[in-house]
Parts: sequence; structure tokens; C-alpha cells
Amino acid sequence: MEKTLYMVALTIGGFVGGYVPALWGGSMFSFSGLFFSTLGSIAGIWVVYKMNH
Repeated sequence: MEKTLYMVALTIGGFVGGYVPALWGGSMFSFSGLFFSTLGSIAGIWVVYKMNH
């Protein structure tokens, strides 16, 4: 169950982070989209980790 929660957080964080460049007119498929998607995924995992410990 915990592994599933981490995967869901990773996916949602990646989608939210990838959408950030679209807020200023950038493309979600650019370097900044990839960068923020990675940051969002890491942030999602960190949030779940903090909630469980």
C-alpha cells in the first residue's frame, strides 16, 4: 500500500510540476517542463515521506 502511495504522489507531482511552464506560456515539453516535472516528482515523494514518518 505504501509503495502505491509513493507512485501516486510521484505521478501527480510530475504532472503538476510539468504544467508550471504552461503558466507563463512555455511548453510542457521543453527543458523547463522536464526540470519542473522532476522537481514536482521529488516534492511528491517528499510529502508522502513526511506524512508517513
